[in-house]
Amino acid sequence: MAAMIFYERAIPLNRERHQSLKVLHKQNDFGFAAKTNSLLLAGSELAEAARDYPVVFVGNAEGPFTLAALVGLESNRNLFVDAQGNWSANTYLPAFARRYPFVLAGVDGSDDLTVCIDEASPWLGAVEGEALFDAAGKETPYLNSVLDFLRLFHNEMTRTRAFGSKLQELGLLVPKVISVDREGQKQQLEGLWVVDETRLAGLSDEQGLSLLRSGYLGWIYAHLLSLGNVARLARKMDELRLAA
Repeated sequence: MAAMIFYERAIPLNRERHQSLKVLHKQNDFGFAAKTNSLLLAGSELAEAARDYPVVFVGNAEGPFTLAALVGLESNRNLFVDAQGNWSANTYLPAFARRYPFVLAGVDGSDDLTVCIDEASPWLGAVEGEALFDAAGKETPYLNSVLDFLRLFHNEMTRTRAFGSKLQELGLLVPKVISVDREGQKQQLEGLWVVDETRLAGLSDEQGLSLLRSGYLGWIYAHLLSLGNVARLARKMDELRLAA
């Protein structure tokens, strides 16, 4: 999954170019996320996200692996965002979507990260909303809170990739294909991985204790419990189809 989905024109934040820019967060306006079936997820979000979504691992056979919450079973459709851009009430909203229209992006040939903003976002303007810079070009408290959130999310995603690497090292991840039959036509979601419970049970005491002490064991079981939500997504898809 590309980390830059949602972003049509993400460019580095610049105190001169964006001196007068303001961000007006429109309540429950998530139309930008309507055409994706998955969102990257940090392990620290698992306990909450697992109640609403199937949470799987994504990556290539050689790695690296990270987590993703499935929000749809068809390409380019988020079952939790309606035609008005509303996210389904009483469901967890992943940080991946909450950070929009900001994102930390890598710089070619460097390990440095740059704060970018989607200039195509309808939330941006020069009249209403939260200012990013003050008259002297200094970051506003709002922008500083955004930067703190982006750093926290980046750190949590780094930890999540380490989690995936550990499970790969232990041989616990196996490929998973989800098949969807829609009006006689079958679609498949591929590139997904899940923890094999038999292999998990076969770990040595030392390996199991290491997972427990690292906090990974709780994440594993939250992931496994979340897989029951695949059936929930299928029901939701059928309900929306009938209501159309």
